[in-house]
Amino acid sequence: MTRPPVPPFTLETALRKVRMAEDGWNTRDPEKVALAYTPDSRWRNRAEFVDGRDAIIAFLRRKWARELEYRLIKELWAFDGNRIAVRFAYECHDDSGNWFRSYGNENWEFDEEGLMRTRHASINDLPITEADRRYHWPLGRRPDDHPGLGDLGF
Repeated sequence: MTRPPVPPFTLETALRKVRMAEDGWNTRDPEKVALAYTPDSRWRNRAEFVDGRDAIIAFLRRKWARELEYRLIKELWAFDGNRIAVRFAYECHDDSGNWFRSYGNENWEFDEEGLMRTRHASINDLPITEADRRYHWPLGRRPDDHPGLGDLGF
């Protein structure tokens, strides 16, 4: 299965790949999101290690069961060949109504078909009040005219 754009990345294709990843994660659909990864993809997410699509699906189901009203923005940081580095921030709340903004960086490596085979994520959580939220678009894809991370001062 090919998942364009494929490496080696240019600025244009790296930007497109990052936005596609953001859009996918904002669906909060574990099965759909997992299709962007190789069947044997390896992740480090915080201190958790995840191996393979089935484990990715299980991880994402757990994540979005507890991270409610999840909204994410990703931004390209760097790219070279088959690797992309991004920074991101997302907002969500738990089942008690406590809001968080989580900031992080991800390092991605892709196979020749454009599927991600490696993902390393470092993430920090900041408790926020509901009034401090900055992501107010309807659940789903971030509108094209919504500010990005730099515009928001993140």
